[in-house]
Order: sequence, then structure tokens, then C-alpha cells
Amino acid sequence: MPSPELLIAFIFATSIFAYMPGPSTLYAAAQTIARGRRAGWFAALGIHLGGYVHVLAAAVGLAFLFEAVPTLYVGLKLAGAAYLIWLGVTMFRSKQGTNGTIEATAIKTERRAFWESVSVEVLNPKTAIFYVAFLPQFADPAASFPIWVQLLILGTIVNFMFSSADALCVILADKVAAIFKSSGGATLLAQRIGGSILVALGAKLALDK
Repeated sequence: MPSPELLIAFIFATSIFAYMPGPSTLYAAAQTIARGRRAGWFAALGIHLGGYVHVLAAAVGLAFLFEAVPTLYVGLKLAGAAYLIWLGVTMFRSKQGTNGTIEATAIKTERRAFWESVSVEVLNPKTAIFYVAFLPQFADPAASFPIWVQLLILGTIVNFMFSSADALCVILADKVAAIFKSSGGATLLAQRIGGSILVALGAKLALDK
């Protein structure tokens, strides 16, 4: 493994990146505000598991394809952006039920929220680029473990730290969502706020260079 000094620098740098507001934390917040705490937790879990796709890709070198083939990067980025916008529009147009809950065109279960979140994370090429640019800086060629094993271990640590930030965001967003639970109209407003956040995230992903 890398030296203790390198590991300390790694933990410090990862903490800064993890707890800066970013797409995954905003996405988890949007799901929590719009669909409730359980959906938020399932969204955070989906983001976490989807992150391992990028960790594995960085460890075996697949993420370098995005740098070698820019068209592949742009295509995946636009697909992820379109998916986020579609989710946001669907959420925004959801209708309120008579019992104060939100009835979407297709009712969103926690399982659906989970798989949506996995897809959103996997379709985000910026995450892949982050791992392939960030992790090698803390790998030590002189260490006993091969480079790919070090990248796998470091990537797993990064994923857990990012997920801890997502979990914190779910907790805070649930506090905010409690404000909207007192009336049906406020619940509908929460649904539209969540949808608007997803649309904004999708637009940002599409327009980012």
C-alpha cells in the first residue's frame, strides 16, 4: 500500500471532494424531498453501487477509453443528461393522490428509485474521468500490491466516503421534506422541487465541457 504520508494526503483530498455539494448529493436530496426518506436511502445505495462500475473501470484501465475516444465520452454524457432530464420531467408532472401522496404515471417504488440511481451513476462519464485522474496520484509503484489492486482499494475508500456525504444529504433533505408533509399542496410542491433539481442536473451535465 502507499506510504502513511500518501494515505493521509489521500484521505484529506477525498474528504474535500466528497463533502463539496455535487451531482450525487443533489440527486439524493431531490429523491428524498420528492419521494420520501426511504426513496432517498435507496437512491444513495444505488449511487454507491453504481460507483463501483467506475472504480472497477479505473482499476483495469477501461476509463482511459473516455480520454482516447472523446466521442464515447460525449455520447455517454448526453445519454446520462437525457435520462436525468426525463426523470425530472416525469417527477415534475406527477399528480397528487387523494390521500396526500404523489401518484406518478407509473408509481415509483423504492426499488425503482434504486435502479434509476444505479443507471444515473453508471451513465455519468465525469465520475469515470474523476477516478482515472484522481486515484493514480496516490498509487505507489514501489508498494507490495500491484497498481490495479491499489486503485481498487483506493477507489472503494473514495466510494464509501462519497456515499457518507450522500447519506448526510439524505438526512438533511428529509428534515427539509418534513416541512412539506403538512398539506397535500406542499407535498406536490416538494415533488416539483425534486423534479426541477433533476432537470437542472441533467442540463448542467449536458452543457459541461
